[in-house]
Amino acid sequence: MTNSPTHTPPAGSTVPPVVTLAPVLSDELPDLISRMQCAFAQAVREQFGTSEPIPSAEEIQQAHTAEHSDVYHLLHHGERVGGAVVRRHEDTGRNSLDLFFIDLGMHNRGLGLAAWKAIEARYPATRIWETVTPYFEQRNIHFYINTCGFHAVEFFNPHHRDPEHPAPAEGTPEPPGMEAFFRFEKVMSEATPC
Repeated sequence: MTNSPTHTPPAGSTVPPVVTLAPVLSDELPDLISRMQCAFAQAVREQFGTSEPIPSAEEIQQAHTAEHSDVYHLLHHGERVGGAVVRRHEDTGRNSLDLFFIDLGMHNRGLGLAAWKAIEARYPATRIWETVTPYFEQRNIHFYINTCGFHAVEFFNPHHRDPEHPAPAEGTPEPPGMEAFFRFEKVMSEATPC
């Protein structure tokens, strides 16, 4: 029996999924924003009891139009299963994974690692990858450190602010969970790909 392009291996199968990247077109942006906010909202709701839209639609729209950002759909057998925003810094050899999500209901299938491998493959000249995640996101911390080979290199908090994200104006609350977060790095080498 031959696997058709839409065949998904049964649970417990040793065949890893394949995820491809497709640039997000302008008319597809509202769908990506909605799916990304839903994916992020679950953890925020569980931790803080609020469902404030994170990240903001404006943040994602700015990334989509920024000169050095690439915004992708993550596709598995042609179906959207997540999204990613990569900020390129070609002059330094460092790139940033600014936003990354797998759609609700699609977790624990190996799609996150397959998507990360696709991102690494798309940017083979990257020497160092960077990303951040809130301190309470244990699933993300596990994924970046134990699955993808990142290392925690900095902990941002009210006593040590991220220079790219200064404190909000007095009287303006920070989005839930963003008062403390980790910065991760992954140093790439030919001998240790993901």
